[in-house]
Amino acid sequence: MAKSGWKEKGIAMRASLKALSAALALAAALGAQIRVEVNLVRVLATVKDPAGQLVGALDKGDFEILDNGVSQQIAVFERQTDQPLSVALMVDASGSTAKDLKFETDSVVRFLHALLAAGNAKDSVALYSFNYQVTVHNFFTHNEAPLERSLRSLQGEAGTSLYDAIYLASHDLEPREGRKIMIVVTDGGDTTSRKDFHAALDSAQLANTAIYPVLVVPITNDAGRNIGGEHALTTMALGTGGRVFQATLGSALDGAFTEIIKDLRTQYLLAYYPKNVPLTKNRFHQLTVRVRRPDLRVTARNGYYGDAEDDRRTPGARVTVVPAGTDQESLRQETMENPPIALPSKPLKR
Repeated sequence: MAKSGWKEKGIAMRASLKALSAALALAAALGAQIRVEVNLVRVLATVKDPAGQLVGALDKGDFEILDNGVSQQIAVFERQTDQPLSVALMVDASGSTAKDLKFETDSVVRFLHALLAAGNAKDSVALYSFNYQVTVHNFFTHNEAPLERSLRSLQGEAGTSLYDAIYLASHDLEPREGRKIMIVVTDGGDTTSRKDFHAALDSAQLANTAIYPVLVVPITNDAGRNIGGEHALTTMALGTGGRVFQATLGSALDGAFTEIIKDLRTQYLLAYYPKNVPLTKNRFHQLTVRVRRPDLRVTARNGYYGDAEDDRRTPGARVTVVPAGTDQESLRQETMENPPIALPSKPLKR
Protein backbone atom coordinates (compact mmCIF):
# COMPACT_ATOMS: atom_id res chain seq x y z
CA MET A 1 0.00 0.00 0.00
CA ALA A 2 2.85 2.39 0.80
CA LYS A 3 4.42 1.84 -2.60
CA SER A 4 1.09 2.40 -4.28
CA GLY A 5 0.66 5.67 -2.38
CA TRP A 6 4.07 6.93 -3.44
CA LYS A 7 3.33 5.96 -7.02
CA GLU A 8 0.06 7.86 -6.97
CA LYS A 9 1.79 10.91 -5.52
CA GLY A 10 4.48 10.67 -8.18
CA ILE A 11 1.88 10.51 -10.94
CA ALA A 12 0.01 13.48 -9.45
CA MET A 13 3.23 15.49 -9.16
CA ARG A 14 4.20 14.77 -12.76
CA ALA A 15 0.71 15.76 -13.88
CA SER A 16 0.95 19.04 -11.93
CA LEU A 17 4.35 19.79 -13.47
CA LYS A 18 3.01 19.05 -16.96
CA ALA A 19 0.04 21.34 -16.35
CA LEU A 20 2.34 24.09 -15.06
CA SER A 21 4.65 23.69 -18.06
CA ALA A 22 1.70 23.86 -20.42
CA ALA A 23 0.42 27.03 -18.73
CA LEU A 24 3.84 28.65 -18.97
CA ALA A 25 4.24 27.64 -22.61
CA LEU A 26 0.80 29.02 -23.46
CA ALA A 27 1.56 32.25 -21.64
CA ALA A 28 4.85 32.63 -23.49
CA ALA A 29 3.13 32.00 -26.82
CA LEU A 30 0.60 34.71 -26.03
CA GLY A 31 3.30 37.17 -25.02
CA ALA A 32 1.98 37.28 -21.47
CA GLN A 33 3.72 38.52 -18.38
CA ILE A 34 4.45 35.74 -15.87
CA ARG A 35 4.66 36.43 -12.16
CA VAL A 36 5.84 33.72 -9.77
CA GLU A 37 4.86 34.44 -6.18
CA VAL A 38 7.00 32.84 -3.47
CA ASN A 39 7.01 33.26 0.27
CA LEU A 40 8.73 36.66 0.34
CA VAL A 41 7.95 38.66 3.46
CA ARG A 42 7.99 42.44 2.91
CA VAL A 43 8.46 44.95 5.70
CA LEU A 44 8.28 48.75 5.51
CA ALA A 45 10.32 50.59 8.12
CA THR A 46 11.03 54.17 9.17
CA VAL A 47 13.98 55.14 11.34
CA LYS A 48 14.38 58.17 13.62
CA ASP A 49 17.22 59.61 15.64
CA PRO A 50 16.95 60.66 19.33
CA ALA A 51 15.66 64.09 18.25
CA GLY A 52 12.79 62.49 16.31
CA GLN A 53 14.26 63.33 12.90
CA LEU A 54 13.86 60.80 10.10
CA VAL A 55 17.03 58.95 9.08
CA GLY A 56 17.07 58.03 5.40
CA ALA A 57 20.69 57.15 4.60
CA LEU A 58 21.13 53.70 6.18
CA ASP A 59 22.39 50.67 4.23
CA LYS A 60 21.17 47.08 4.16
CA GLY A 61 23.92 46.02 6.55
CA ASP A 62 22.59 48.44 9.16
CA PHE A 63 19.36 46.42 9.54
CA GLU A 64 18.53 43.09 11.14
CA ILE A 65 15.21 41.24 10.92
CA LEU A 66 14.20 38.46 13.31
CA ASP A 67 11.30 36.12 12.49
CA ASN A 68 10.07 34.34 15.63
CA GLY A 69 13.43 35.23 17.16
CA VAL A 70 15.63 33.90 14.32
CA SER A 71 17.77 36.33 12.31
CA GLN A 72 16.94 36.42 8.58
CA GLN A 73 18.95 37.36 5.51
CA ILE A 74 17.61 40.49 3.83
CA ALA A 75 17.08 39.70 0.15
CA VAL A 76 15.52 43.00 -0.98
CA PHE A 77 16.51 46.44 0.24
CA GLU A 78 15.31 49.83 -1.02
CA ARG A 79 16.18 53.14 0.58
CA GLN A 80 13.47 55.84 0.28
CA THR A 81 11.45 53.38 -1.75
CA ASP A 82 9.28 54.83 -4.48
CA GLN A 83 7.07 51.77 -4.83
CA PRO A 84 3.54 52.96 -5.62
CA LEU A 85 1.30 53.82 -2.70
CA SER A 86 -2.28 52.64 -2.26
CA VAL A 87 -3.84 54.85 0.42
CA ALA A 88 -7.22 54.04 1.97
CA LEU A 89 -8.33 57.39 3.37
CA MET A 90 -11.13 57.02 5.91
CA VAL A 91 -13.02 59.95 7.37
CA ASP A 92 -15.22 59.70 10.44
CA ALA A 93 -18.61 61.17 9.47
CA SER A 94 -20.39 60.36 12.71
CA GLY A 95 -22.59 62.81 14.55
CA SER A 96 -19.82 63.75 17.00
CA THR A 97 -17.67 65.10 14.14
CA ALA A 98 -20.43 67.00 12.31
CA LYS A 99 -19.58 70.48 13.59
CA ASP A 100 -15.87 70.12 12.71
CA LEU A 101 -16.21 68.10 9.50
CA LYS A 102 -15.70 71.06 7.18
CA PHE A 103 -12.40 72.01 8.86
CA GLU A 104 -11.22 68.39 8.76
CA THR A 105 -12.00 68.03 5.07
CA ASP A 106 -10.17 71.28 4.28
CA SER A 107 -7.01 69.76 5.80
CA VAL A 108 -7.58 66.44 4.03
CA VAL A 109 -7.89 68.19 0.66
CA ARG A 110 -4.56 69.95 1.24
CA PHE A 111 -3.02 66.60 2.19
CA LEU A 112 -4.29 64.94 -1.00
CA HIS A 113 -2.80 67.69 -3.14
CA ALA A 114 0.60 67.39 -1.44
CA LEU A 115 0.53 63.58 -1.66
CA LEU A 116 -0.52 63.21 -5.30
CA ALA A 117 1.36 66.20 -6.72
CA ALA A 118 4.71 64.50 -6.02
CA GLY A 119 5.91 60.91 -5.71
CA ASN A 120 5.02 58.00 -7.97
CA ALA A 121 2.54 58.64 -10.78
CA LYS A 122 0.90 55.33 -9.84
CA ASP A 123 0.13 56.45 -6.27
CA SER A 124 -3.61 56.22 -5.66
CA VAL A 125 -6.18 57.02 -2.99
CA ALA A 126 -9.55 55.46 -2.16
CA LEU A 127 -11.98 57.46 -0.03
CA TYR A 128 -14.25 55.94 2.63
CA SER A 129 -16.48 57.54 5.20
CA PHE A 130 -18.08 55.82 8.18
CA ASN A 131 -20.90 56.48 10.60
CA TYR A 132 -23.67 53.89 11.19
CA GLN A 133 -22.56 52.43 7.84
CA VAL A 134 -19.42 52.41 5.68
CA THR A 135 -19.50 54.24 2.36
CA VAL A 136 -16.93 53.80 -0.40
CA HIS A 137 -17.02 57.13 -2.25
CA ASN A 138 -14.10 56.66 -4.64
CA PHE A 139 -12.12 53.57 -5.49
CA PHE A 140 -8.35 53.89 -5.93
CA THR A 141 -7.54 56.84 -8.18
CA HIS A 142 -4.76 59.36 -8.81
CA ASN A 143 -7.30 62.02 -9.76
CA GLU A 144 -7.78 64.63 -7.02
CA ALA A 145 -10.97 66.20 -8.39
CA PRO A 146 -13.47 63.39 -7.66
CA LEU A 147 -11.88 62.83 -4.25
CA GLU A 148 -12.32 66.49 -3.33
CA ARG A 149 -15.93 66.52 -4.56
CA SER A 150 -16.74 63.53 -2.37
CA LEU A 151 -15.01 65.07 0.64
CA ARG A 152 -16.95 68.32 0.26
CA SER A 153 -20.23 66.36 0.23
CA LEU A 154 -19.70 64.55 3.55
CA GLN A 155 -22.26 65.10 6.29
CA GLY A 156 -22.26 63.81 9.86
CA GLU A 157 -24.78 61.14 10.88
CA ALA A 158 -25.29 58.93 13.94
CA GLY A 159 -23.09 55.93 14.72
CA THR A 160 -19.39 55.10 14.32
CA SER A 161 -18.56 51.86 12.47
CA LEU A 162 -14.80 52.31 12.71
CA TYR A 163 -13.81 48.64 12.91
CA ASP A 164 -16.09 47.72 10.00
CA ALA A 165 -14.41 50.45 7.92
CA ILE A 166 -10.93 49.12 8.70
CA TYR A 167 -12.05 45.58 7.92
CA LEU A 168 -13.55 46.57 4.55
CA ALA A 169 -10.65 48.79 3.51
CA SER A 170 -8.14 46.07 4.41
CA HIS A 171 -9.87 43.64 2.06
CA ASP A 172 -9.82 46.26 -0.70
CA LEU A 173 -6.11 46.89 -0.09
CA GLU A 174 -5.00 43.26 0.24
CA PRO A 175 -4.71 42.37 -3.49
CA ARG A 176 -2.99 45.61 -4.44
CA GLU A 177 0.72 45.76 -5.25
CA GLY A 178 3.26 48.11 -3.70
CA ARG A 179 2.92 49.89 -0.37
CA LYS A 180 -0.45 49.89 1.38
CA ILE A 181 -1.42 52.58 3.87
CA MET A 182 -4.60 53.31 5.81
CA ILE A 183 -5.20 56.81 7.17
CA VAL A 184 -8.08 57.10 9.65
CA VAL A 185 -9.31 60.59 10.54
CA THR A 186 -11.52 60.24 13.61
CA ASP A 187 -12.23 61.55 17.09
CA GLY A 188 -12.03 58.18 18.80
CA GLY A 189 -13.95 55.00 19.35
CA ASP A 190 -16.40 52.62 17.76
CA THR A 191 -20.12 52.34 18.56
CA THR A 192 -21.93 50.46 15.78
CA SER A 193 -19.55 47.95 14.14
CA ARG A 194 -20.31 44.25 13.87
CA LYS A 195 -16.60 43.49 13.49
CA ASP A 196 -14.53 43.90 16.64
CA PHE A 197 -11.05 45.28 17.35
CA HIS A 198 -9.30 41.95 16.78
CA ALA A 199 -11.01 41.26 13.44
CA ALA A 200 -10.11 44.75 12.22
CA LEU A 201 -6.46 44.46 13.30
CA ASP A 202 -6.11 40.93 11.88
CA SER A 203 -7.50 42.06 8.51
CA ALA A 204 -5.02 44.96 8.35
CA GLN A 205 -2.10 42.67 9.23
CA LEU A 206 -3.18 40.10 6.64
CA ALA A 207 -3.27 42.89 4.04
CA ASN A 208 0.22 44.11 5.10
CA THR A 209 -1.27 47.55 5.64
CA ALA A 210 0.16 50.22 7.94
CA ILE A 211 -2.50 52.17 9.87
CA TYR A 212 -1.99 55.88 10.54
CA PRO A 213 -4.75 57.12 12.87
CA VAL A 214 -5.18 60.90 12.98
CA LEU A 215 -7.07 61.58 16.21
CA VAL A 216 -8.79 64.93 15.99
CA VAL A 217 -8.96 66.03 19.62
CA PRO A 218 -10.68 69.41 20.04
CA ILE A 219 -10.40 69.08 23.84
CA THR A 220 -7.15 68.41 25.66
CA ASN A 221 -8.44 66.95 28.94
CA ASP A 222 -9.78 63.41 29.28
CA ALA A 223 -13.37 64.44 30.04
CA GLY A 224 -15.58 63.89 27.02
CA ARG A 225 -12.89 62.02 25.06
CA ASN A 226 -12.99 58.34 24.08
CA ILE A 227 -9.72 57.33 25.72
CA GLY A 228 -10.40 53.61 25.16
CA GLY A 229 -10.91 54.20 21.45
CA GLU A 230 -7.73 56.26 21.24
CA HIS A 231 -5.74 53.48 22.94
CA ALA A 232 -7.20 50.88 20.54
CA LEU A 233 -6.11 52.92 17.51
CA THR A 234 -2.66 53.43 19.03
CA THR A 235 -2.33 49.64 19.40
CA MET A 236 -3.34 49.19 15.76
CA ALA A 237 -0.74 51.70 14.61
CA LEU A 238 2.02 50.01 16.62
CA GLY A 239 1.01 46.55 15.40
CA THR A 240 1.01 47.45 11.71
CA GLY A 241 4.04 49.74 11.51
CA GLY A 242 2.06 52.95 11.34
CA ARG A 243 2.06 55.96 13.62
CA VAL A 244 -0.65 57.71 15.62
CA PHE A 245 -1.18 61.46 15.65
CA GLN A 246 -3.21 63.63 17.99
CA ALA A 247 -4.10 67.01 16.63
CA THR A 248 -6.52 69.86 17.05
CA LEU A 249 -8.11 71.47 14.02
CA GLY A 250 -6.26 73.87 11.74
CA SER A 251 -2.47 74.09 11.56
CA ALA A 252 -1.93 71.15 13.96
CA LEU A 253 -4.00 68.88 11.74
CA ASP A 254 -2.11 70.09 8.65
CA GLY A 255 1.10 69.34 10.54
CA ALA A 256 0.01 65.75 11.20
CA PHE A 257 -0.63 65.16 7.50
CA THR A 258 2.75 66.72 6.65
CA GLU A 259 4.45 64.28 9.02
CA ILE A 260 2.67 61.35 7.38
CA ILE A 261 3.94 62.41 3.95
CA LYS A 262 7.49 62.67 5.34
CA ASP A 263 7.21 59.14 6.71
CA LEU A 264 5.96 57.78 3.39
CA ARG A 265 8.75 59.49 1.45
CA THR A 266 11.47 58.18 3.78
CA GLN A 267 10.49 54.53 4.12
CA TYR A 268 12.86 51.61 3.78
CA LEU A 269 11.61 48.47 2.04
CA LEU A 270 13.09 45.27 3.50
CA ALA A 271 12.17 41.77 2.34
CA TYR A 272 13.37 38.26 3.08
CA TYR A 273 12.62 34.58 2.47
CA PRO A 274 11.91 32.93 5.87
CA LYS A 275 14.55 30.35 6.77
CA ASN A 276 14.88 28.09 9.81
CA VAL A 277 11.96 29.83 11.48
CA PRO A 278 10.63 27.88 14.49
CA LEU A 279 6.91 27.28 14.03
CA THR A 280 4.32 27.52 16.78
CA LYS A 281 0.62 26.68 16.83
CA ASN A 282 -0.05 30.35 16.14
CA ARG A 283 0.08 31.40 12.48
CA PHE A 284 1.09 34.89 13.56
CA HIS A 285 4.88 35.25 13.34
CA GLN A 286 6.55 37.79 15.62
CA LEU A 287 8.75 40.24 13.69
CA THR A 288 11.54 42.34 15.14
CA VAL A 289 13.31 44.93 13.00
CA ARG A 290 16.31 46.69 14.48
CA VAL A 291 19.37 48.64 13.42
CA ARG A 292 22.98 48.32 14.53
CA ARG A 293 23.06 51.80 16.03
CA PRO A 294 21.44 51.68 19.48
CA ASP A 295 20.52 55.38 19.41
CA LEU A 296 18.13 54.96 16.47
CA ARG A 297 14.49 53.90 16.76
CA VAL A 298 12.78 51.74 14.11
CA THR A 299 9.05 51.68 13.37
CA ALA A 300 7.81 48.57 11.51
CA ARG A 301 4.98 46.07 11.79
CA ASN A 302 5.33 43.58 14.62
CA GLY A 303 4.37 40.43 12.72
CA TYR A 304 2.66 38.69 9.84
CA TYR A 305 0.54 35.60 9.19
CA GLY A 306 2.54 32.63 7.89
CA ASP A 307 3.03 28.91 8.45
CA ALA A 308 2.05 27.27 11.73
CA GLU A 309 3.07 24.07 13.49
CA ASP A 310 -0.05 22.16 12.44
CA ASP A 311 -0.32 23.73 9.00
CA ARG A 312 -0.45 20.82 6.53
CA ARG A 313 -0.54 22.96 3.42
CA THR A 314 2.25 22.62 0.88
CA PRO A 315 3.62 26.16 0.56
CA GLY A 316 4.77 25.90 -3.12
CA ALA A 317 4.96 28.85 -5.49
CA ARG A 318 1.84 30.26 -7.13
CA VAL A 319 1.99 31.29 -10.77
CA THR A 320 -0.23 34.09 -12.05
CA VAL A 321 -0.46 34.61 -15.81
CA VAL A 322 -1.40 38.17 -16.79
CA PRO A 323 -2.35 38.58 -20.49
CA ALA A 324 -0.16 41.00 -22.40
CA GLY A 325 -1.68 44.46 -22.56
CA THR A 326 -3.58 44.11 -19.29
CA ASP A 327 -3.36 47.47 -17.55
CA GLN A 328 -4.06 48.65 -14.04
CA GLU A 329 -7.37 50.21 -15.11
CA SER A 330 -8.66 46.81 -16.25
CA LEU A 331 -7.58 45.25 -12.98
CA ARG A 332 -9.26 48.09 -11.07
CA GLN A 333 -12.53 47.55 -12.94
CA GLU A 334 -12.38 43.82 -12.21
CA THR A 335 -11.88 44.55 -8.51
CA MET A 336 -14.81 46.98 -8.50
CA GLU A 337 -17.08 44.41 -10.18
CA ASN A 338 -16.14 41.76 -7.60
CA PRO A 339 -15.65 43.72 -4.37
CA PRO A 340 -15.09 42.11 -0.96
CA ILE A 341 -18.00 42.22 1.45
CA ALA A 342 -17.87 43.41 5.04
CA LEU A 343 -20.53 42.97 7.68
CA PRO A 344 -21.33 46.23 9.48
CA SER A 345 -24.43 46.84 11.52
CA LYS A 346 -26.29 47.87 8.38
CA PRO A 347 -25.60 47.05 4.72
CA LEU A 348 -22.63 48.86 3.24
CA LYS A 349 -23.35 51.78 1.01
CA ARG A 350 -21.05 51.60 -2.01
